[in-house]
Amino acid sequence: MSSDPDPGELSDSRPAILLVEDEPTTVARQLDRAGYAVTAVGNGAEALEALEKRFIPLMLADWDMPEMDGVELCKAVRGMRLEGYVYTILLGAGEGTTNVIAGLAAGADDYLTKPPDDDELRARLNTGRRILRLEQSLRAANRRIHQLLITDALTSAYNRRYLMDRLPQEIERAQRHQRPLAVVLCDLDHFKNINETYGQQAGDRILRNLVTLLLTELRREVDWVARYGGEEFLIVLPETELEDAIAVAEKLRLSVASHAFDFLGVTISVTASFGVARYLPDFSMEDTAVDALIADADECLCRAKEAGRNRVTA
Repeated sequence: MSSDPDPGELSDSRPAILLVEDEPTTVARQLDRAGYAVTAVGNGAEALEALEKRFIPLMLADWDMPEMDGVELCKAVRGMRLEGYVYTILLGAGEGTTNVIAGLAAGADDYLTKPPDDDELRARLNTGRRILRLEQSLRAANRRIHQLLITDALTSAYNRRYLMDRLPQEIERAQRHQRPLAVVLCDLDHFKNINETYGQQAGDRILRNLVTLLLTELRREVDWVARYGGEEFLIVLPETELEDAIAVAEKLRLSVASHAFDFLGVTISVTASFGVARYLPDFSMEDTAVDALIADADECLCRAKEAGRNRVTA
């Protein structure tokens, strides 16, 4: 996922602004006096290149420029996939309503007549910064809501909903690029006995700690863990052959077995069983690959349980 713009871009004593003008000297001095850190480029094409290198949420662009004018630049910026919204003010030579309408229709947020008055320029930019802060707050709130929707409330692992959305994407990627993909189904042994002996709060604590333990042994930003149900967790290992997935599962098994789970000063020892399965690209079964892959892992997990638990079966 793309990260949100750095709030520092707007809250620093010298917020960043992109000035797009073929003769930027006068306006650049105005912006400097107003307390902005100016990045100046000479035309729209250079502005697009600058935004691809570094996201800048404020842009002041001249209407008349060589190669790409301000209107075309606004259209191009609105079509870019950027980290956040770029608040854009166009600088035009006239005050005609036609120009203002054309600029706003192209994606500009505001319009100023050249040369801009210092006080008016500051006021318009302050308005833009307020709007950007609101936009960033909304993005942050939406991100928090999305995280709640895909996260298991108890363990903070991904939930079943996320699993059934994301795993098909991993399979499609493995199919398209003919790359390996493995999954590991993990289940705590005799978990019912833990709840009956120490109470459900102890069981909940162990489940939370288990997820933390699993994540510390996996690759950040590559592998991921979802709560499949109860005390079962599905670990997804992209770019992983079966032999390597078995090694990962064995490492996880040893880590769980040797870990001291603590609850109110009582040390609780637990073990886990693991079923490992690899996805084999097959266009004929692509629509049912998710169910088949999980079913294979579940069958292996059942065999591990039947063989005595605290083991890995693939």
